[in-house]
Amino acid sequence: MKPLNLIAILLFLGSAVWALTRSERTVREIQRRYFSALSPFLKAGSKTETHARRFLDEVSHSKALETELNTVSSELGRLRIIESRKLELEDENALLRRALNFKETTPFKVTAAQVILRQPTTWWQTVDIDVGEERGISTQLAVLSNEGLVGIIDRPGNNRSSVILLTDEACQVSAKVQDSPEVGILSGQRGQFEGAPLLRLKFLSKNAALRSGQRVFTTGRGGIFQANILLGTIDSVEKGALDSEALVRPSVNFADLGTVFVVLSKDPPTK
Repeated sequence: MKPLNLIAILLFLGSAVWALTRSERTVREIQRRYFSALSPFLKAGSKTETHARRFLDEVSHSKALETELNTVSSELGRLRIIESRKLELEDENALLRRALNFKETTPFKVTAAQVILRQPTTWWQTVDIDVGEERGISTQLAVLSNEGLVGIIDRPGNNRSSVILLTDEACQVSAKVQDSPEVGILSGQRGQFEGAPLLRLKFLSKNAALRSGQRVFTTGRGGIFQANILLGTIDSVEKGALDSEALVRPSVNFADLGTVFVVLSKDPPTK
């Protein structure tokens, strides 16, 4: 563009602006149209600012809630630990009360012991307890719990002993069935690895009339176990050609042995 033409255009625009701004009404009209044109953008900006502030407030509130949630979760975890420990202590106290009551009421002279070792491969055969010869323990002494017969001392040491459990095939006990003339030999069964083990009562009469739930006790014969120690209850009867056998459910929970009692004498209890 030629310089003269550019100068002419600038003079024209300047004259136009001068002419328009001489009138106050014209100026107001220009301002009105200007703000009218900008109004949508100003409103949009205001809404955007409001949303932004709300978003920042929500973020701040969420952080506060997250902090509070973490605090509550931590406190809940601590309370669960306390509750779990409380239940453990209640169970321990209940076991101790039952053990103390058994020791006070049993007619036998006993010493308390704790199971300290149990091998997975011999779970139903043997356990080790924390008393030995220094507490008067010797071989072939009966071991009881408040539920019934646990087993017999096998190898006593100075301050620990090995116990053969009633669920072991090697532990054989002369047994009688309550409210019945039936007498037999009770022992564990070989190859029991899952679930609660059952005992086998052998050498019963051919037509043994037994029913499920009848209790089985020691007879006291043989000079090892005193009479009338609870062994378990009849589960079922299997009749053979010459005699019968019964499966007996142990009275003792052999899956969870804790406190036991060693009978310190093989003699019958004094009355």
